[in-house]
Amino acid sequence: MSATGSVPAVRSGAFPRLLALARQLATFGTIGAVCFVIDLAVYNLLRATVMPDGPIAAKIVSAVVSTTVAWIGNRFITFRAERQTGRRETVREGVLFALTNLIGLGIAAGCLFVSHYLLGFTSTLADNVAGNGVGLVLGTAFRFAAYKALVFRSTDARRTKELAE
Repeated sequence: MSATGSVPAVRSGAFPRLLALARQLATFGTIGAVCFVIDLAVYNLLRATVMPDGPIAAKIVSAVVSTTVAWIGNRFITFRAERQTGRRETVREGVLFALTNLIGLGIAAGCLFVSHYLLGFTSTLADNVAGNGVGLVLGTAFRFAAYKALVFRSTDARRTKELAE
């Protein structure tokens, strides 16, 4: 409270931006949860059937499948206001999205590699904890930051937001 007894005014633009970020994080998290289930199911299906001795290859395939779903969800839901709409811009965005996800996949696969091959934890449970637990959490944090800072950065959307404030 100020000396006059009134509550100081919060910057008028701060609350709407925080609310928008919270909504964005919620949709990103929901899409991420769906993609996690897809990733986990595909990974374990592959390990139980055609790739019993290939945890890294199974992780790569499951990540590609879940990444495709994530691209669609994040492009059309989470970052719909920031996405680019022209053909050239969409291709640029898609390439950056793929590169970002390759790095995120590298983070998850790296955690799995360390656990499985360097530490010798070779059970299915250990592989899931490393690749789908630790690796996924670290990769997800990286992805959100990269999507927000690099991938979905429409200058037209940003200009519209700035004019509205």
